[in-house]
Amino acid sequence: MSTNSTEDYDCSSESTCLLKAELEIALRRISEIEEKLEELDMQIPKKYADVPRLNYLRKKRILVTGGAGFVGSHLVDALMLQGHEVIVVDNFFTGRKQNIAHWIGHENFDLIRHDVINPLFVEVDQIYHLACPASPPHYMQDSVKTIKVNTLGTINMLELAQRVNATILLASTSEVYGDPEEHPQSETYWGNVNPIGPRACYNEGKRAAESLAHVYSQRNNLNIRIARIFNTFGPRMHINDGRVASNFIVQALQERSLTVYGTGNQTRSFMYVSDLVEGLIALMESSYSSPVNIGNPIEFTINEFASIIRQLVGGGSQIDHVEEPQDDPRKRKPDITRARRCLKWEPKVSLIVGLQKTIDYFKREVKMFNLQLSKSANCTSL
Repeated sequence: MSTNSTEDYDCSSESTCLLKAELEIALRRISEIEEKLEELDMQIPKKYADVPRLNYLRKKRILVTGGAGFVGSHLVDALMLQGHEVIVVDNFFTGRKQNIAHWIGHENFDLIRHDVINPLFVEVDQIYHLACPASPPHYMQDSVKTIKVNTLGTINMLELAQRVNATILLASTSEVYGDPEEHPQSETYWGNVNPIGPRACYNEGKRAAESLAHVYSQRNNLNIRIARIFNTFGPRMHINDGRVASNFIVQALQERSLTVYGTGNQTRSFMYVSDLVEGLIALMESSYSSPVNIGNPIEFTINEFASIIRQLVGGGSQIDHVEEPQDDPRKRKPDITRARRCLKWEPKVSLIVGLQKTIDYFKREVKMFNLQLSKSANCTSL
């Protein structure tokens, strides 16, 4: 909001100057009212979703690093609704407090603002280690920090798990397969990764994290779980996330051209976030310590995916092809035989149903973004 006084305006007439001064006073009063409403809102007792009361034998203390992020917050919801005590650790680099605000104040919930590259000391039974930027624009923004999160951060969480004898689940990624020469990708495939490419801070960081988890398991008898997560979408993704699902949906809602990198013939497999959460919990509750692919084996080309989103959103968006980024994988499809056999898990939500829920979410986000942009422009013009 502008803080200019009425003396700053070059008034062409007394009436114009008076009108601008009154508008400034009105905007100030609106701001004061908004602040008072926020204060009153904080005083109103919160209503939480119904949470079962578990006895001490069934109730677990569960740490979720990156718990204010897109996937982490949905996982927190599921664990809270099961009746467990949940501790969220997040440095809010990409996570947002609004994603978990509906649990703040609940007796089973704690939030710690903390960067996992520094040691953490808490008492827990399980650790879901999700902390790490997952979209290329975010993890390439500070490559060194991304590597530190995947190495130092993982070591700190493994050390914590060892100290308190907790089971730890590492959220790895399909990016460990790089630009795969095996299709579909099974967990036995070693990958085809450029160790010095622009995506290496994430790809190689996650490969190092898997190696660390395996070493701790072998040498220290630590209970580990490794989930190799494939493309996931759903509500609470960042509006500027940079991943293909959010990019296409936001562009279509704003009736801008859908940006397709390269020919658009490269393939991806898309999983709705609730399926991923079920897979992570199933893996944690299993006794399986080798890597497990968690993804949807139904494959689409990027061109097909763009057309589906354009049809669901409507409007007149065109599809623009731009230069393909370096090391962009040509194919990506999980072999989920291991997940089906060992976890009794497979995705349930269809692409269309998941996309519609995600589009509804982004409609609200885009509307809020446009409203804030408009408000900012009006204040600047004073």
